[in-house]
Amino acid sequence: MTKRFPMHPKNPERICWGCDRYCPAGDMACGNGSDRTQHPVELLGEDWAEWSPLDHPAEPDDAA
Repeated sequence: MTKRFPMHPKNPERICWGCDRYCPAGDMACGNGSDRTQHPVELLGEDWAEWSPLDHPAEPDDAA
């Protein structure tokens, strides 16, 4: 059984969200990288669960 993913954790910066272990940021047991995986609330804000890529299309590349 997988752990339930918290929608709004108190201190998301203290945990690595990269797998179901939810290790402390300084003690990543899974070794999924050199840095912790951020919680979506840190990347997209408090309304991250309502965010959709369809509402925010990618901007065209200026170099093309």
